[in-house]
Amino acid sequence: MTKNLKISLALVAVVLAVVGALLAANRTPEASAEASDGTAVAPASVLVRPDSHRLSTAEDGKVTVVEFLDLECESCRAAFPVVEQLREEYEGRVTFVIRYFPLPGHKNAELAARAVEAAAAQGELEAMYTKMYETQESWGDQQVSHEETFRGFARELGLDMKRFEADWKDPATAKRVEKDRRDGLMLGVQGTPTFFVNGQRPEITSYEDFKAAIEAELAK
Repeated sequence: MTKNLKISLALVAVVLAVVGALLAANRTPEASAEASDGTAVAPASVLVRPDSHRLSTAEDGKVTVVEFLDLECESCRAAFPVVEQLREEYEGRVTFVIRYFPLPGHKNAELAARAVEAAAAQGELEAMYTKMYETQESWGDQQVSHEETFRGFARELGLDMKRFEADWKDPATAKRVEKDRRDGLMLGVQGTPTFFVNGQRPEITSYEDFKAAIEAELAK
């Protein structure tokens, strides 16, 4: 494991622990059912919609990890390499789904989410999603619009720019992003990143905890 990855894992562990504690304290009973062991489970129909974006898909559909994310969130960027490693380790065995949850304090978060959605319309969701995290330090946490920055990303990815512009600015794209955010609110999401493993929000304080949550579901 590289030094940078170790730092990322340590950072995301702290973030997930804090977010987990906050979400546990503010859990919405109406948003969850209960598993046989009494733990809260998010309704599958809300957690993953037919149009939700899957980064990886398991043929058996046994285990699904859902992340509510904000592309401008530094903690989400720290979690990105962790998710990528898990995707590699569990390729073909675990489905990984991303849902947009732009936070109001991030000026470019919603704009970035719409750019990813517009790229998805041309089959380049993962490429744009990855580009956002790889470059976040250059555009994130700023109070100026980075519309031209994101337009440049689309050009770099070789997208049809006329179509990209139309989709990016289409009110339907904004509604699509907002639908994800509203689902997150319905499920009690209040910060990013928030992870669900088969509908449950496990107590994650380390990378090992994350793997253990996945392994526990695979073993059922």
